[in-house]
Order: sequence, then structure tokens, then C-alpha cells
Amino acid sequence: MFQHIHPYQPFFPEGATKLIVGTLPPPRFTTGELNKRDVDFCYGSSNGLLWPVLDRIFELDLKYETTTYAADQRKKFLISKGIGVCDIVDRCERDKIDASDLGMQNVKLRDIISYLKQYPKIDTLIFTGGNSKNGPEYFFRRHIKEYGIKLELVSNEIPRVHKFNIEDRIVKTVSLTAPSGSANRAIGSMLQYKNLKNSNPKFNTIDFRVLQYRKHF
Repeated sequence: MFQHIHPYQPFFPEGATKLIVGTLPPPRFTTGELNKRDVDFCYGSSNGLLWPVLDRIFELDLKYETTTYAADQRKKFLISKGIGVCDIVDRCERDKIDASDLGMQNVKLRDIISYLKQYPKIDTLIFTGGNSKNGPEYFFRRHIKEYGIKLELVSNEIPRVHKFNIEDRIVKTVSLTAPSGSANRAIGSMLQYKNLKNSNPKFNTIDFRVLQYRKHF
């Protein structure tokens, strides 16, 4: 059984107002067997699309390489925008060594609510995925039951928006379409995407994410 342990501590810039919440980076980040285009930082997988999308939105001119410079580029951006990163899964076990959310077993979660109490300016959680099994929203819903907290639906349009109360403040959650290649099929079936694609045959799934993510970053 592979012990899949999150390799990064939560990243909280001073005065953070937004928090990105995912699950776990691929197992090679736990074992330290990164490839040349991986970045040794949160969402640094060469297969991931979060940083390429943010790169386009904010014109960051990011490097995609396993260097301190590339990691520092991303940290500086997050600090400048007051965005933290705290994936909800601390560790899990796997029969098969891959990055599948469904393959996670015996999952240990991080205490997101405790962190929110420590950082009272955070008013938005950005989930890198929806409420499908073992996704970040799915685990967050499980986590907040321990605190007697429930999500209240604000908007059922994709990306879905919810809110909840914690210590007399309202925190919004946004469940973005996952920044992974496996989510491309789901995007392709969305009516909004089909309409945009019909209007512009060159429009693709990354373009779709750029439109979606821009509203919430």
C-alpha cells in the first residue's frame, strides 16, 4: 500500500483573502521524482493546468521547470494577490500509485476550518473541483460536519457557488472545473462550452477555464 503524503505545508500569505483548496499533487511529488517540467511547489505538476491558466489571465511569464526561480515566481504572485493554498487532504493510502482522486483510501484531512479561524480575512475558498467523490468540495463537506456547518447554495450555475458562516463571518466557496486533463471530457459536454465552440471552432478547454477562472481570481 502506497503512503501518499502531501509534500507541501499550507501556504498563507499575510492578509490572505482567498484560499485555493485541492486534494493532493501526484505521487511523484511525495517521492521526489519530479520531471524536468514539474515545479516544486503547489500545483506544480507538468500535467496540471492551474498555473498555465493563471499565467494567461495575469500574463505572469512563468517558467515551467524544477528550479527555485520557478517556485518563487508562483509564491510572489500568490503573495501579491493575497491568495493562499491549503489542500484538504493531508495523506492517504493507495493500492495503485497514480493521481486518481477515486483511488484514495484511508484519507486524513487537514483542518481547514481551524485555518480559517487563524486567518480571519479569508472570505473565499476556491475548490479545484466539484462535489464528485473524493473531490475537494466532497471532502470539505465531510470535514465541516464535525463543526455543525452546512453549505448554503448561492448559485447552481457552473461553477457552483455556496456560502457558510464561521465566527460571525460569511465565507463563499466556488467549485471550479478541475484544472486537470481528466476534466476535459466533462467540459466538452457542457452546453456553454458547446455554444462557445460553435461560435469559434478554435475555442478549447483551456480557453474555457480562462473565462471561468478569471471571474474568481
